[in-house]
Amino acid sequence: MLVFVVPIKSPQASKSWELVTKLFERCTRSLCNQTSPNYRVIVVCNERPRIEFHHPKITYIEVDFPLANEPDPISQGHTDKGRKILKGLIHAQEFLPSHTMAVDADDCVSKRLAEFVHQNQNCYGWFINKGYKYQNGSDFVYIKRRNFYRMCGTSNILMYNLNQIPKNPEYNRGYGYYKFYIDHEKIRDTLTQQGTPIKPLPFPGAVYIIATGENLYYDSTKLTFHIFNRKLLNQSIQEEFNLYPLKRNPVKTALNLR
Repeated sequence: MLVFVVPIKSPQASKSWELVTKLFERCTRSLCNQTSPNYRVIVVCNERPRIEFHHPKITYIEVDFPLANEPDPISQGHTDKGRKILKGLIHAQEFLPSHTMAVDADDCVSKRLAEFVHQNQNCYGWFINKGYKYQNGSDFVYIKRRNFYRMCGTSNILMYNLNQIPKNPEYNRGYGYYKFYIDHEKIRDTLTQQGTPIKPLPFPGAVYIIATGENLYYDSTKLTFHIFNRKLLNQSIQEEFNLYPLKRNPVKTALNLR
């Protein structure tokens, strides 16, 4: 079974809680659009977002972590995110997962992930090498043909026992597992060095939602849009990732309530 772990920032840390909520609802619709019933979604939040979409596969965990004593908002956001990922991974044990995947609360994922993981349960895991970039309101997506995992946090699927969960599960930036949760682009190399290499996912696995105003970290200089990588946001992509522009009504696809 694949367990998705979704950390959400607090309303106090959000520029627009309404936008965060809309992005999150689209994310959960995407996660629950899996073609296989072998998945769960764990959402870790300070306050449960009020959304219209509900699904029996979603579990909410509400936390009350204090504001991190960090020098800047990005560092505070990283610490908060790391705490919530750790909390979600610990709770995931309840579902006896073969693999887990941290998912940013504004991104979308392929509907094929749970089925693929179920068919390959003995693999250490996968990194998403190929995916899409999408800017809200656009009629186009942009293909990222390689190194997707270096720019997007929604990018690693790991065998559960490879998660560096400490014996005393208190989140502390002074320990090595902190960077394991936050530095998503380094997980591939770290696991290779440990003798447990993960493989590239053999299909585009996620959509990185950019320039929302709520991204924890967004460097526009690294996310150029080349016309040759542009693709129309067609029905096939919409159905694969349950991706729709927020300015419009959600795409009316038949979600698998499995």
